[in-house]
Amino acid sequence: MAKNGILLLDADQKFRGVGYSAEEAMVQAGRRRLRPIAMTALAAMAGMLPLALALGSGARMLQPLAIAVIGGILVSMVLSLIITPAVQFLLDANSRVKHRALAAKGV
Repeated sequence: MAKNGILLLDADQKFRGVGYSAEEAMVQAGRRRLRPIAMTALAAMAGMLPLALALGSGARMLQPLAIAVIGGILVSMVLSLIITPAVQFLLDANSRVKHRALAAKGV
């Protein structure tokens, strides 16, 4: 799931290269990556669902693991789609402010 965040930030950079503002580039990147991220997460959760529901022989033993994996996938999806772009945007905005301050000083 870490690749999803990387691909999201890569899409953001491509949109900025085309001329989008920072805000619009992040929104467009999120729109473009939403379906692949959601499909990957849903497929992984669907694969763990029989274990999480304790269906089949020996599934009771692996049920807590399956529930933890499903929870991790959900958290990872939220981090990839919301937290990663927000942190990227804040860090980029902070660096732009510092760059402007240095340019105003003539450094």
